[in-house]
Amino acid sequence: MNLFGKKRLAIATTVYWVLLAYIIAGLVWWFIDLQNQNRQMTDYKLQELRKDDPAYESRLNAIFAEADLKTAQHIGEGSTFLLLILVGALFVYREVRRQIRLQLQQQNFMMAVTHELKTPIAVTKLNLETLQKHRLDEQRQQKIIQAALQETGRLDTLANNILVASQLEGGEDTRSKELLDLSPLVQRIIQDLRRRYADRKWADDIQPDCSILGDPLLLEMLVSNLAENAIKYAPRESVITILLRKEKGHTLLQVKDEGPGIPDEEKKKIFNKFYRMGQERTRSAKGTGLGLYLCRKIALDHKATIKVTDNSPVGSIFTVTFKTPKA
Repeated sequence: MNLFGKKRLAIATTVYWVLLAYIIAGLVWWFIDLQNQNRQMTDYKLQELRKDDPAYESRLNAIFAEADLKTAQHIGEGSTFLLLILVGALFVYREVRRQIRLQLQQQNFMMAVTHELKTPIAVTKLNLETLQKHRLDEQRQQKIIQAALQETGRLDTLANNILVASQLEGGEDTRSKELLDLSPLVQRIIQDLRRRYADRKWADDIQPDCSILGDPLLLEMLVSNLAENAIKYAPRESVITILLRKEKGHTLLQVKDEGPGIPDEEKKKIFNKFYRMGQERTRSAKGTGLGLYLCRKIALDHKATIKVTDNSPVGSIFTVTFKTPKA
Protein backbone atom coordinates (compact mmCIF):
# COMPACT_ATOMS: atom_id res chain seq x y z
CA MET A 1 0.00 0.00 0.00
CA ASN A 2 1.44 3.39 -1.01
CA LEU A 3 1.87 6.44 1.24
CA PHE A 4 -1.29 8.13 -0.04
CA GLY A 5 -3.30 4.95 0.56
CA LYS A 6 -1.97 4.59 4.11
CA LYS A 7 -2.76 8.24 4.85
CA ARG A 8 -6.25 7.87 3.47
CA LEU A 9 -6.86 4.72 5.48
CA ALA A 10 -5.50 6.40 8.64
CA ILE A 11 -7.85 9.40 8.18
CA ALA A 12 -10.87 7.15 7.60
CA THR A 13 -9.97 5.06 10.67
CA THR A 14 -9.54 8.16 12.86
CA VAL A 15 -12.87 9.68 11.76
CA TYR A 16 -14.57 6.34 12.30
CA TRP A 17 -13.30 5.93 15.87
CA VAL A 18 -14.17 9.55 16.74
CA LEU A 19 -17.75 9.03 15.53
CA LEU A 20 -18.01 5.71 17.37
CA ALA A 21 -16.72 7.32 20.59
CA TYR A 22 -19.28 10.13 20.16
CA ILE A 23 -22.12 7.63 19.73
CA ILE A 24 -21.06 5.62 22.80
CA ALA A 25 -20.68 8.83 24.83
CA GLY A 26 -24.21 9.81 23.77
CA LEU A 27 -25.49 6.41 24.90
CA VAL A 28 -23.76 6.78 28.29
CA TRP A 29 -25.16 10.27 28.67
CA TRP A 30 -28.66 8.95 27.86
CA PHE A 31 -28.28 6.28 30.56
CA ILE A 32 -27.08 8.80 33.16
CA ASP A 33 -29.94 11.18 32.30
CA LEU A 34 -32.56 8.43 32.63
CA GLN A 35 -31.08 7.34 35.94
CA ASN A 36 -31.21 10.92 37.23
CA GLN A 37 -34.85 11.13 36.20
CA ASN A 38 -35.49 7.80 37.92
CA ARG A 39 -33.90 9.05 41.15
CA GLN A 40 -35.83 12.31 41.00
CA MET A 41 -39.13 10.45 40.56
CA THR A 42 -38.22 8.13 43.42
CA ASP A 43 -37.38 11.08 45.68
CA TYR A 44 -40.64 12.80 44.73
CA LYS A 45 -42.67 9.69 45.55
CA LEU A 46 -40.83 9.29 48.87
CA GLN A 47 -41.63 12.91 49.77
CA GLU A 48 -45.31 12.27 49.02
CA LEU A 49 -45.31 9.18 51.22
CA ARG A 50 -46.67 9.67 54.76
CA LYS A 51 -45.14 7.71 57.62
CA ASP A 52 -48.44 7.51 59.48
CA ASP A 53 -50.00 5.76 56.50
CA PRO A 54 -50.93 2.16 57.53
CA ALA A 55 -49.60 0.96 54.16
CA TYR A 56 -46.33 2.92 54.52
CA GLU A 57 -44.01 -0.13 54.44
CA SER A 58 -45.67 -1.77 51.45
CA ARG A 59 -45.76 1.51 49.49
CA LEU A 60 -42.10 2.21 50.40
CA ASN A 61 -41.09 -1.22 49.15
CA ALA A 62 -43.15 -0.72 45.99
CA ILE A 63 -41.40 2.61 45.29
CA PHE A 64 -37.93 1.06 45.66
CA ALA A 65 -38.98 -1.99 43.63
CA GLU A 66 -40.23 0.27 40.82
CA ALA A 67 -36.96 2.25 40.94
CA ASP A 68 -34.91 -0.95 40.76
CA LEU A 69 -37.08 -2.18 37.86
CA LYS A 70 -36.50 1.08 35.97
CA THR A 71 -32.76 0.78 36.58
CA ALA A 72 -32.77 -2.80 35.29
CA GLN A 73 -34.72 -1.69 32.21
CA HIS A 74 -32.25 1.10 31.52
CA ILE A 75 -29.29 -1.25 31.94
CA GLY A 76 -30.92 -3.85 29.68
CA GLU A 77 -31.83 -1.36 26.97
CA GLY A 78 -28.46 0.36 27.20
CA SER A 79 -26.58 -2.95 27.01
CA THR A 80 -28.66 -4.04 24.01
CA PHE A 81 -28.05 -0.75 22.19
CA LEU A 82 -24.34 -0.87 23.06
CA LEU A 83 -24.04 -4.45 21.78
CA LEU A 84 -25.84 -3.58 18.53
CA ILE A 85 -23.68 -0.49 18.08
CA LEU A 86 -20.46 -2.43 18.65
CA VAL A 87 -21.47 -5.30 16.34
CA GLY A 88 -22.58 -2.87 13.64
CA ALA A 89 -19.48 -0.75 14.14
CA LEU A 90 -17.21 -3.78 13.80
CA PHE A 91 -18.98 -4.84 10.60
CA VAL A 92 -18.83 -1.33 9.09
CA TYR A 93 -15.19 -0.93 10.15
CA ARG A 94 -14.15 -4.17 8.49
CA GLU A 95 -16.13 -3.42 5.32
CA VAL A 96 -14.79 0.13 4.99
CA ARG A 97 -11.19 -1.03 5.43
CA ARG A 98 -11.79 -3.90 3.01
CA GLN A 99 -13.27 -1.55 0.39
CA ILE A 100 -10.42 0.94 0.74
CA ARG A 101 -7.81 -1.82 0.48
CA LEU A 102 -9.64 -3.34 -2.50
CA GLN A 103 -9.78 0.03 -4.23
CA LEU A 104 -6.05 0.54 -3.67
CA GLN A 105 -5.35 -2.96 -4.95
CA GLN A 106 -7.45 -2.23 -8.04
CA GLN A 107 -5.45 0.94 -8.61
CA ASN A 108 -2.25 -1.09 -8.32
CA PHE A 109 -3.76 -3.63 -10.71
CA MET A 110 -4.47 -0.92 -13.30
CA MET A 111 -0.90 0.36 -12.97
CA ALA A 112 0.46 -3.18 -13.32
CA VAL A 113 -1.74 -3.91 -16.35
CA THR A 114 -0.58 -0.67 -17.95
CA HIS A 115 3.06 -1.70 -17.51
CA GLU A 116 2.34 -5.24 -18.69
CA LEU A 117 0.64 -3.94 -21.84
CA LYS A 118 3.10 -1.21 -22.72
CA THR A 119 6.22 -3.38 -22.77
CA PRO A 120 5.10 -6.14 -25.18
CA ILE A 121 3.31 -3.63 -27.41
CA ALA A 122 6.41 -1.43 -27.60
CA VAL A 123 8.73 -4.39 -28.23
CA THR A 124 6.46 -5.89 -30.88
CA LYS A 125 6.08 -2.51 -32.61
CA LEU A 126 9.84 -1.99 -32.61
CA ASN A 127 10.45 -5.48 -34.04
CA LEU A 128 7.91 -4.98 -36.82
CA GLU A 129 9.33 -1.57 -37.68
CA THR A 130 12.82 -3.12 -37.84
CA LEU A 131 11.59 -5.78 -40.25
CA GLN A 132 9.86 -3.14 -42.33
CA LYS A 133 12.77 -0.70 -42.58
CA HIS A 134 15.76 -3.01 -42.86
CA ARG A 135 16.78 -5.89 -45.04
CA LEU A 136 17.95 -8.53 -42.61
CA ASP A 137 19.36 -11.97 -43.11
CA GLU A 138 17.13 -14.96 -42.46
CA GLN A 139 18.61 -15.73 -39.04
CA ARG A 140 18.06 -12.21 -37.68
CA GLN A 141 14.55 -12.12 -39.15
CA GLN A 142 13.62 -15.34 -37.37
CA LYS A 143 15.10 -14.04 -34.11
CA ILE A 144 13.05 -10.83 -34.31
CA ILE A 145 9.91 -12.75 -35.26
CA GLN A 146 10.45 -15.11 -32.33
CA ALA A 147 10.79 -12.15 -29.95
CA ALA A 148 7.60 -10.60 -31.33
CA LEU A 149 5.73 -13.89 -30.92
CA GLN A 150 6.96 -14.18 -27.34
CA GLU A 151 5.68 -10.70 -26.51
CA THR A 152 2.38 -11.49 -28.23
CA GLY A 153 2.18 -14.60 -26.07
CA ARG A 154 2.56 -12.42 -22.98
CA LEU A 155 -0.39 -10.31 -24.14
CA ASP A 156 -2.45 -13.44 -24.79
CA THR A 157 -1.63 -14.82 -21.33
CA LEU A 158 -2.59 -11.55 -19.67
CA ALA A 159 -5.91 -11.41 -21.54
CA ASN A 160 -6.68 -15.04 -20.72
CA ASN A 161 -5.88 -14.52 -17.02
CA ILE A 162 -8.23 -11.55 -16.77
CA LEU A 163 -11.00 -13.33 -18.70
CA VAL A 164 -10.81 -16.64 -16.82
CA ALA A 165 -10.52 -14.92 -13.43
CA SER A 166 -13.69 -12.98 -14.21
CA GLN A 167 -15.51 -16.12 -15.35
CA LEU A 168 -14.50 -18.18 -12.32
CA GLU A 169 -15.33 -15.39 -9.89
CA GLY A 170 -18.73 -14.78 -11.44
CA GLY A 171 -19.58 -18.47 -11.70
CA GLU A 172 -19.87 -18.16 -15.47
CA ASP A 173 -17.38 -20.94 -16.28
CA THR A 174 -19.49 -23.98 -17.12
CA ARG A 175 -16.87 -26.20 -18.72
CA SER A 176 -17.27 -29.80 -17.62
CA LYS A 177 -14.45 -31.82 -16.12
CA GLU A 178 -13.11 -34.89 -17.87
CA LEU A 179 -10.87 -37.74 -16.85
CA LEU A 180 -7.42 -36.87 -18.16
CA ASP A 181 -3.79 -37.79 -17.66
CA LEU A 182 -2.01 -34.78 -16.18
CA SER A 183 1.47 -36.16 -16.97
CA PRO A 184 1.63 -35.44 -20.74
CA LEU A 185 -0.02 -32.04 -20.19
CA VAL A 186 2.66 -30.99 -17.70
CA GLN A 187 5.43 -32.43 -19.91
CA ARG A 188 4.12 -30.42 -22.86
CA ILE A 189 4.13 -27.24 -20.79
CA ILE A 190 7.70 -27.91 -19.62
CA GLN A 191 8.84 -28.37 -23.21
CA ASP A 192 7.22 -25.06 -24.14
CA LEU A 193 8.87 -23.35 -21.17
CA ARG A 194 12.29 -24.72 -22.14
CA ARG A 195 11.78 -23.34 -25.65
CA ARG A 196 10.48 -19.94 -24.56
CA TYR A 197 12.97 -19.49 -21.71
CA ALA A 198 16.03 -21.19 -23.09
CA ASP A 199 18.30 -19.14 -20.82
CA ARG A 200 16.67 -20.64 -17.72
CA LYS A 201 17.65 -23.83 -15.92
CA TRP A 202 14.82 -26.33 -15.66
CA ALA A 203 14.50 -29.63 -13.78
CA ASP A 204 11.53 -31.97 -13.76
CA ASP A 205 10.36 -35.29 -12.39
CA ILE A 206 7.06 -36.29 -13.96
CA GLN A 207 5.55 -39.63 -13.01
CA PRO A 208 3.37 -41.24 -15.69
CA ASP A 209 -0.36 -42.00 -15.45
CA CYS A 210 -1.34 -39.19 -13.05
CA SER A 211 -5.06 -39.17 -13.84
CA ILE A 212 -7.45 -36.57 -12.42
CA LEU A 213 -10.82 -35.04 -13.24
CA GLY A 214 -10.26 -31.62 -14.72
CA ASP A 215 -10.39 -29.12 -17.53
CA PRO A 216 -7.21 -29.22 -19.66
CA LEU A 217 -7.25 -25.49 -20.50
CA LEU A 218 -7.61 -24.43 -16.87
CA LEU A 219 -4.99 -26.93 -15.72
CA GLU A 220 -2.57 -25.71 -18.37
CA MET A 221 -3.14 -22.16 -17.11
CA LEU A 222 -2.55 -23.31 -13.52
CA VAL A 223 0.83 -24.94 -14.31
CA SER A 224 1.92 -22.07 -16.57
CA ASN A 225 1.07 -19.40 -13.99
CA LEU A 226 2.99 -21.22 -11.25
CA ALA A 227 6.00 -21.53 -13.56
CA GLU A 228 5.74 -17.89 -14.66
CA ASN A 229 5.62 -16.86 -11.02
CA ALA A 230 8.87 -18.76 -10.35
CA ILE A 231 10.49 -17.11 -13.38
CA LYS A 232 9.59 -13.63 -12.09
CA TYR A 233 11.21 -14.01 -8.69
CA ALA A 234 13.94 -16.65 -9.04
CA PRO A 235 17.48 -15.58 -10.04
CA ARG A 236 18.29 -16.24 -13.68
CA GLU A 237 21.08 -18.70 -12.82
CA SER A 238 18.94 -20.73 -10.38
CA VAL A 239 17.01 -23.93 -11.13
CA ILE A 240 13.22 -24.09 -11.40
CA THR A 241 11.89 -27.57 -10.64
CA ILE A 242 8.49 -28.99 -11.62
CA LEU A 243 7.37 -32.25 -10.01
CA LEU A 244 4.32 -34.42 -10.58
CA ARG A 245 3.81 -37.58 -8.57
CA LYS A 246 1.15 -39.89 -7.26
CA GLU A 247 0.51 -40.51 -3.60
CA LYS A 248 -2.14 -42.58 -1.88
CA GLY A 249 -5.43 -41.11 -3.02
CA HIS A 250 -3.82 -37.90 -4.30
CA THR A 251 -1.83 -36.41 -7.15
CA LEU A 252 0.73 -33.76 -6.21
CA LEU A 253 1.95 -31.00 -8.50
CA GLN A 254 4.89 -28.96 -7.20
CA VAL A 255 6.78 -25.98 -8.59
CA LYS A 256 10.00 -25.15 -6.72
CA ASP A 257 12.12 -22.04 -7.09
CA GLU A 258 15.26 -20.67 -5.46
CA GLY A 259 14.09 -17.07 -5.15
CA PRO A 260 14.00 -14.83 -2.07
CA GLY A 261 11.12 -16.79 -0.55
CA ILE A 262 7.87 -15.52 0.94
CA PRO A 263 7.53 -14.29 4.56
CA ASP A 264 5.11 -16.29 6.70
CA GLU A 265 2.74 -13.32 7.09
CA GLU A 266 2.49 -13.03 3.30
CA LYS A 267 1.89 -16.71 2.49
CA LYS A 268 -1.91 -16.47 2.65
CA LYS A 269 -2.16 -12.97 1.22
CA ILE A 270 -0.42 -13.80 -2.06
CA PHE A 271 -3.47 -15.78 -3.24
CA ASN A 272 -5.76 -12.75 -2.82
CA LYS A 273 -7.03 -10.93 -5.87
CA PHE A 274 -4.72 -8.12 -7.08
CA TYR A 275 -2.36 -8.69 -4.14
CA ARG A 276 1.36 -8.24 -4.77
CA MET A 277 4.14 -7.90 -2.23
CA GLY A 278 5.91 -4.54 -2.10
CA GLN A 279 5.06 -1.19 -3.65
CA GLU A 280 3.72 -1.03 -7.20
CA ARG A 281 5.94 1.91 -8.15
CA THR A 282 9.18 0.39 -6.87
CA ARG A 283 8.91 -3.39 -7.42
CA SER A 284 10.91 -4.80 -10.28
CA ALA A 285 9.03 -8.06 -10.88
CA LYS A 286 6.34 -7.90 -13.54
CA GLY A 287 2.79 -9.04 -12.95
CA THR A 288 -0.79 -8.00 -12.24
CA GLY A 289 -1.60 -9.80 -8.99
CA LEU A 290 -3.95 -12.18 -10.83
CA GLY A 291 -1.68 -15.17 -11.46
CA LEU A 292 -1.66 -16.80 -8.01
CA TYR A 293 -5.25 -15.71 -7.37
CA LEU A 294 -6.23 -17.51 -10.55
CA CYS A 295 -4.23 -20.58 -9.47
CA ARG A 296 -6.23 -20.72 -6.24
CA LYS A 297 -9.54 -20.31 -8.09
CA ILE A 298 -8.63 -23.07 -10.56
CA ALA A 299 -7.53 -25.34 -7.70
CA LEU A 300 -10.81 -24.75 -5.86
CA ASP A 301 -12.74 -25.31 -9.09
CA HIS A 302 -11.06 -28.74 -9.29
CA LYS A 303 -11.68 -29.46 -5.58
CA ALA A 304 -7.93 -29.31 -5.02
CA THR A 305 -5.82 -27.45 -2.46
CA ILE A 306 -2.92 -25.10 -3.07
CA LYS A 307 -0.33 -23.95 -0.54
CA VAL A 308 3.14 -22.42 -0.43
CA THR A 309 5.98 -23.57 1.81
CA ASP A 310 9.65 -22.69 2.15
CA ASN A 311 12.20 -24.34 -0.11
CA SER A 312 15.58 -25.38 1.29
CA PRO A 313 17.93 -23.58 1.52
CA VAL A 314 16.10 -20.69 -0.16
CA GLY A 315 13.01 -20.15 -2.26
CA SER A 316 9.41 -21.33 -2.28
CA ILE A 317 7.48 -24.51 -3.07
CA PHE A 318 3.96 -24.24 -4.47
CA THR A 319 2.04 -27.49 -4.03
CA VAL A 320 -1.33 -28.35 -5.60
CA THR A 321 -2.98 -31.50 -4.27
CA PHE A 322 -5.63 -33.16 -6.46
CA LYS A 323 -7.88 -36.00 -5.37
CA THR A 324 -7.39 -39.15 -7.40
CA PRO A 325 -10.71 -40.11 -9.03
CA LYS A 326 -12.25 -43.39 -7.94
CA ALA A 327 -12.12 -46.15 -10.46
